Amino acid sequence: MKIVVLDSETVSKSDVSLEGISALCETEIYGYTKNEDVADRIGDADGVICNKCLITDEVFEKCRNLKYVGLFATGYNNVDTESAKRHGAVVCNVPAYSTDSVAQHVFAFILNYFNRISEYNETVQRGDWVNYKLFSYFYIPIQEISGMTLGIIGFGDIGKKVSEIAKAFGMNVIAYSRTKEKITSAGVEAVSLDELLKRSDVVTLHCPLNEDTKELINKDTLSKMKNTALLVNTSRGGVINEQDLADALNNDVIAHACVDVITFEPMREDCPLRGAKNCTITPHIAWAPKKTRERLLEVVCENIKCYIDGNPQNVVNK
Repeated sequence: MKIVVLDSETVSKSDVSLEGISALCETEIYGYTKNEDVADRIGDADGVICNKCLITDEVFEKCRNLKYVGLFATGYNNVDTESAKRHGAVVCNVPAYSTDSVAQHVFAFILNYFNRISEYNETVQRGDWVNYKLFSYFYIPIQEISGMTLGIIGFGDIGKKVSEIAKAFGMNVIAYSRTKEKITSAGVEAVSLDELLKRSDVVTLHCPLNEDTKELINKDTLSKMKNTALLVNTSRGGVINEQDLADALNNDVIAHACVDVITFEPMREDCPLRGAKNCTITPHIAWAPKKTRERLLEVVCENIKCYIDGNPQNVVNK
C-alpha cells in the first residue's frame, strides 16, 4: 500500500515522529501542499493522509486508486465524504484525542480574561509596581468565576470535559445540544439556545461545523447575550459570523471574545476580528501540545493498520 502525506507540518515541526506511518507502508511525505496540487501529489497512491487539504470529488475522479483517506484531525469537513463513498473509499478520523488540551485552552482563556493576567503583567513590566507605595494595586477589576454561569453549546467529549472543570471552579453549568440526554446524564441542566444565551456569563462553543451550526453566533444571537458576557470559541470559525461579532464587540453588545479558530485559516488581512475591540485571538493552538499530537499520531497509525488488516476503524462515511 502506498500512502501520500500532504501536510505533515500541520502536526509536526520535527518534534514528533511520523516514522510509525512509514513503518506500515510505502510513504511519500510532503510538509505542505496547495489545494491545486493535491490530485497530482496523490497520483496513483492507494491512500492519503491530511489535515486541512481539500479532498474533493474532483480529486477522487482524478485519483482512481484512492481508497483510503486518513485525517490528522477529528473534523472532516475538508473531505467530500459522499464522493469518497461513491468511489469505494473510506474516510477515517481521530476522535477525542484533543479533549483535555482543548478544555485546558478554554480555561486558559477564561482565567486570563477574568484575572487580567496579561494586563497586570504589562503594568508590572513598565514599572508600576516598582513605583507604587503599597504592597498591592488592583485598579484593573478582576472577578471570581465561582458562582458564574457557564453555557456550553455542543456537548460532546470536549463540552463534557469543560463542564467538569467548570464545576470544580464552582461555576453553574448549563448546556444546549441536539442530544439532551447526554447533558442530563452528566448532571448538567439542559436548556434552549435562547435561554443559554440569556443566562450565561460565559458562552463556550463546542459544536461541529455543519449546515445547522454555520454562523450560529450572529447579530441576532449575540443580541440575546448579557452585555457583560464572554464568548469563547475553540470549535470551528464558521460557527460565528465574524463581521457580526466584530460589530458586537466594537459596540459593547458583549464584553469580550476569545477565539482560537476563525473562518479562513491562516488569517486573512481583512478578517473582521483582526483589530476588533476586546478580542483575544490565538492561532488554532488548543489542540497542539506535543503530548496531544503524539496521541493523535498513534491513532492515525492504528487507523492505517486496521485498514490494511481489513477492519477499518473510526470510519466517518459508512
